Amino acid sequence: MSVNLTLLIVMGALYACGIYLILERSLTRVLLGLMLLANATNLLILATGGYAGLAPLYNKDTPAQDYNDPLPQALILTSIVISFAVTAFMLGIIYRTWVLARQDEIQFDVEDLRVAETPSFDAEDDAEIPVETSEFPLTMLGSDGRSVSDHATDGAEPTIQAGGTQITATDAAAEEQPGSQNVTPGPQGGVK
Repeated sequence: MSVNLTLLIVMGALYACGIYLILERSLTRVLLGLMLLANATNLLILATGGYAGLAPLYNKDTPAQDYNDPLPQALILTSIVISFAVTAFMLGIIYRTWVLARQDEIQFDVEDLRVAETPSFDAEDDAEIPVETSEFPLTMLGSDGRSVSDHATDGAEPTIQAGGTQITATDAAAEEQPGSQNVTPGPQGGVK
């Protein structure tokens, strides 16, 4: 595949200028930056299209490798339509801000500045989550998921720590099952 160096240099310059203009606070410059990015993308698609070949028309005497690929041309046409729609939308936004505020620049927002100054670490969201979050270890359940595992070493029924009390493994496994009935209800219907 042959690469046209001129197209690549022009495309790189358009991308650089477009990104620089998008970072400005003026809506008109943002619009110009979007237009430059759209044209740079069209050049990118054109450069990746490969060699210039014959028109993509069918002729039985022409071998298939001599035809030009129509896909990059279709993608460029789609990109032109999308960039036209984005340009029209941005022109509408620019016109509306000019009518309402008689200014083209976006003003600094106090709330945005406050959010930008807050640290990115949140103690609740960024805390380490333990692997086992249940108070009843899963090793206490048997392989079938219903019976208690027989991992006790001394023959006695194993107990586990649940809250501030020790619970036998049988009660813990029964608690894990749906519709557990091993809790005595209190006078108001709660648990004692």
